[in-house]
Amino acid sequence: MNIQYSIITERENDNTMYQMLKELFPICRSITGNGVRESLEIISKQVPIRITEVPSGTKCFDWTVPHEWNIKSAFIIGPDGQKIADFSENNLHIVNYSIPFSGTLELEELRTHIHSIPSQPDVIPYRTTYYRRNWGFCMRHRDFLKLKKGRYRVLIKSTLKPGSLTLADAIIPGKTKKEIIVSSYICHPSLANDSLSGVVVAAALYKYLRRRKCSYYSYRFIFVPETIGAIAYLKIHKRHFLKNVICGLVLTCLGDSGKFNYKRTRQGDHALDKICENVLKRSGHPYRLRNFWVPGSDERQYSSPGFNIPVGSIMRSVYGEFKEYHTSADNLDYVKEKNLEETFKIYKSVIEDLDNNFYYMNTKPFCELHLSKHGLGISPLKKDDPTYLRKILTLLNFSDGRHSLREISEMLDVSTEEIAKIADILENKKILRKL
Repeated sequence: MNIQYSIITERENDNTMYQMLKELFPICRSITGNGVRESLEIISKQVPIRITEVPSGTKCFDWTVPHEWNIKSAFIIGPDGQKIADFSENNLHIVNYSIPFSGTLELEELRTHIHSIPSQPDVIPYRTTYYRRNWGFCMRHRDFLKLKKGRYRVLIKSTLKPGSLTLADAIIPGKTKKEIIVSSYICHPSLANDSLSGVVVAAALYKYLRRRKCSYYSYRFIFVPETIGAIAYLKIHKRHFLKNVICGLVLTCLGDSGKFNYKRTRQGDHALDKICENVLKRSGHPYRLRNFWVPGSDERQYSSPGFNIPVGSIMRSVYGEFKEYHTSADNLDYVKEKNLEETFKIYKSVIEDLDNNFYYMNTKPFCELHLSKHGLGISPLKKDDPTYLRKILTLLNFSDGRHSLREISEMLDVSTEEIAKIADILENKKILRKL
């Protein structure tokens, strides 16, 4: 592969997730092109990303990287001389990946190139034609119904030619080379919840983990166009993924007010599944657990049989199940800063629990430990914790090499991180031994 790499260095930036989302929202993105690069430039203000350019025509398993698409303008001029479906007013007006076109058509022929949603007359749909050379426009159905018979002038100033597919990643090294991936996709145009909410929460998680500076696992943050981007990324990093990646998370649909949904891993019973369920249970928010399904987002690439990486996804409303999905109603009003913050806290807890999920062996396994003899009669973490005795005795009792900290924390209905702090103290006193 003739792949090009470059590094964009992080700049100090204190933008909130919502401010970042507002900056990204107006850009016309696609699976390739300058919209993706412009978006990554904004992401680089938060995350020091490495850019990879994969040339058009590159074979990636059963797929081929397509030609690069860019667009300058697109509109229709009606018989009355008025512009309609103007790309400059809303980039969803153009079918993504439309080929260049200039011509005059009668209304009946033009209709075959126009998409609208009769059941939602006030929204513009989002449509694509990635792998089929075609063109089209999207418009509100109420405006579609107003079209009069006559001749319409159509102009699409776009290019579709050899270029490259742009991928980005950032890695935070841990104590081990074993990795957890956090993936989000950057191909959708002005859609706030589907796509962009995942990007901004991923960036916030990167900043949190970088400040944490004591992670056991390494973390790989991936920003790629959906499907073809994940496939190309896996092709490039196949050996590394098969050797080092233990599990992952795909972030999308995180900013609306819907209840939480967890899409389980392909395995269905991985430690990640148990941790996500326990975090959601402790959060107090309503939630639903759902089995892995295909299709979906990029978890279906990471979890494809050859890789079989356990990848889960916590969402708010699920893609395809909220009426604003893939329409102009998925906008900056639909996503709320409060919802992004709530979701960030959920993911932060998941990562904390993942990073502390170890097995321990009690070095003094015969009968109960005399706690005060070892300076453990009072909680070393929270002096007035009435549940401390139950926590430490349960931890000691089940530290038999067969129960993980995640399993012990579930017994106690507390976070794995909290139990891990007690385990650290016991390990320092040589009462527990990490396996």
